Amino acid sequence: MTASSRIQLAAKGPTFSRTIPGLMRLNQWGMTSTQLADWIQGCLDMGVTTFDHADIYGGYTCEGLFGEALAERPSLRNQIEIVTKCGIQLATADSPKLYDTSAAYIIAHAENSLRLFHTDHIDLLLIHRPDPLMDAAEVAGAFSQLRQAGKVLHFGVSNFMPFQFDLLESMLDFPLVTNQLEISPLHMDALHDGTLDGCQQRHIAPMAWSPLGGGRLFNGEDQQAKRVRHTLGEVGAALGGAALDQVALAWVMAHPSRPLPVLGTGKLERVRAAVEAESLQLTRSQWFAIWEASAGRRVP
Repeated sequence: MTASSRIQLAAKGPTFSRTIPGLMRLNQWGMTSTQLADWIQGCLDMGVTTFDHADIYGGYTCEGLFGEALAERPSLRNQIEIVTKCGIQLATADSPKLYDTSAAYIIAHAENSLRLFHTDHIDLLLIHRPDPLMDAAEVAGAFSQLRQAGKVLHFGVSNFMPFQFDLLESMLDFPLVTNQLEISPLHMDALHDGTLDGCQQRHIAPMAWSPLGGGRLFNGEDQQAKRVRHTLGEVGAALGGAALDQVALAWVMAHPSRPLPVLGTGKLERVRAAVEAESLQLTRSQWFAIWEASAGRRVP
């Protein structure tokens, strides 16, 4: 069986499986704790060891569901890496949706994640979104406190621009190890706004969320989705029958910053297809054909 490759996120960072299941919709999968534990084991059998969460997923329910599976089968915990995010506060009757990167909020939510996962450490904690009120020194203090206590092993960010990344890292005496970004053939901003260039400059591998465009690659009726779907099909045929999702993932992974795709699926066959896509090699011509299909114009 093909196994997922391993990528070290940064020189002093963790090593993760190249393929990463994202658990944003775990509460919709309808699995019992036993079924979820079996699913995690199925991922491990393919070398997929890293799992992506956020405190808000499923209206604050998904971390707990995952943790119930780990509590039922404790032997799984030492075989996996847990990534989670904090910093977004969902809307309530008394408050709009907002960002909170205060030290008290970060520490409280890290502690809560530890409790829900039934674990003594989180492998990687990310700030979920750039907060316009972020006090970088305060965030750094929270990170340092959690690190010194051994409760979080590594830290990073999500959706940060390079200057925001640099600001936070400048307050730390240890490096941030990744930036989780939206990257797909339908969303190419990170290719051109300096974000992936910044990852290369810092020698960190980004994580790529929504690498399949949130499903638009398969069912989008807009012109961009139709163009990209057609070109992915042509490239897949040229590669011996590779599926649309496999070609899209190979396109993302071809970037020299070494992105790690985060998948939003609970189907082991889709995880297996993604692992197989790690070995697909697109020619430069095929890669730019997909770029042109997405942009709707020729390369300048």
